[in-house]
Amino acid sequence: MATLNVWMRDDLAGLLSHDAPTNRFRFDYTQDWLAGGDRFPLSPQLPLQRRNDETLEQHSAQVRQFFENLLPEGEALDHAAQAAGTARSNLIGLLVHLGQETAGALRLTLADAPTRRDDPEALREITAGQLSERIRQRGELPFSVWDGRIRLSIAGYQDKIAVYERDDRWYLVNGSGRLASTQIVKPAPMRAQLAHLPAIEHMSMRLARRVGVAAARTRLIHVPEPVLFVERFDRAESASGVERLHIVDGCQALGLSVAMKYERAYGDSAELAHLRDGASLPQLFSLADLSPVPAVDRLGLLRWVILQVLMGNTDAHGKNVSFFYDARGLRLAPAYDMVCMDALDAGFSTTFAMAIGDAFMESDLTPYEWAHFAWLCKLPFRLVAHELDALAGAALVGLDDVVRDAMQHAVPGATAQRFKEVVSAVCTRQRRHAAQVMRFKRSDFE
Repeated sequence: MATLNVWMRDDLAGLLSHDAPTNRFRFDYTQDWLAGGDRFPLSPQLPLQRRNDETLEQHSAQVRQFFENLLPEGEALDHAAQAAGTARSNLIGLLVHLGQETAGALRLTLADAPTRRDDPEALREITAGQLSERIRQRGELPFSVWDGRIRLSIAGYQDKIAVYERDDRWYLVNGSGRLASTQIVKPAPMRAQLAHLPAIEHMSMRLARRVGVAAARTRLIHVPEPVLFVERFDRAESASGVERLHIVDGCQALGLSVAMKYERAYGDSAELAHLRDGASLPQLFSLADLSPVPAVDRLGLLRWVILQVLMGNTDAHGKNVSFFYDARGLRLAPAYDMVCMDALDAGFSTTFAMAIGDAFMESDLTPYEWAHFAWLCKLPFRLVAHELDALAGAALVGLDDVVRDAMQHAVPGATAQRFKEVVSAVCTRQRRHAAQVMRFKRSDFE
């Protein structure tokens, strides 16, 4: 039976095992972890004490879903599997190679590996020139593989690596010592139509911060290719090293597989559109019940939802929202991976990843659907109306500053103006709906 140690920072939290004949996964917390006064589960779906009515198959599914959500997706997963010399479906094999630097505080090692992180940290510096060269070589060598090792352990489709930044210099770290990556590095995809993705994501994230929505800090750096640097909010640097902060994404918190990150997980075609088994906004808002300050996190999540609509981020799915998790419960983490999709002008779907009420497109989003969304998510109609008006107004005021800043950082004027036009149009349309949301009553939906 293959077994991995699962570490929460320096503490051995549990053992992940896989039984090949039955293809079952199992996760068991260690007695030391359970005995700690401030201990907590990895996820709401993996409680410290297993439920009495949970079958082995159900437990295996929950374990697999949680750990699979740590892995990259799509072609990035193919590259990782190829570099690791294993199948993309081999969860344990992939975690052996990717588990040292996952999102959040977890590290995974072979069960017979040393029990302490005493290994000296190897810092491998990468320069702007080397970064540029590797961006240009992606047709021959996956961007996530450096020095024959996989340097990607973060979920998502885009090319990216994680680096430790110190004194304006960048380093690859192996994750076994007291250091960990503090920045995510995202070049433009190889597809020509997405050449301005780093710039548009940077503007989207800047706009979020400009209107007061907590979001990861970003920088646009040219090497000379445009590269987006995203500061990791699941890391906190101190004199003794880098502390890892435990987070779970929406799918992990809900016990959903990565395949269910879209509400219409089976597709948008007419014969499948009624199947809405994936992650949804009502489900995400229910997680606020696990927060020590539920009203604060409901408001934060509401503002996150409204902003996705206003900036045209149709890809705001269940894995693009995360929560800090510790003994106190869940707390909403800063926003990330926000992109004005229409500004890319690359033919992406205009369908929302998760419906607002029953509206899956901005053109279908009426005052009724905003009120329907409020009812489904147990939010006061007045609060939804107020935040929609306030955020749309703040975005319209802040767009000029965002565009001005972008152009000062070598973003092409046409790209910056396209972003402004798209967001301005959505904000203007949706702001008109705000006051009308108050016309509805809860009895209209009961």
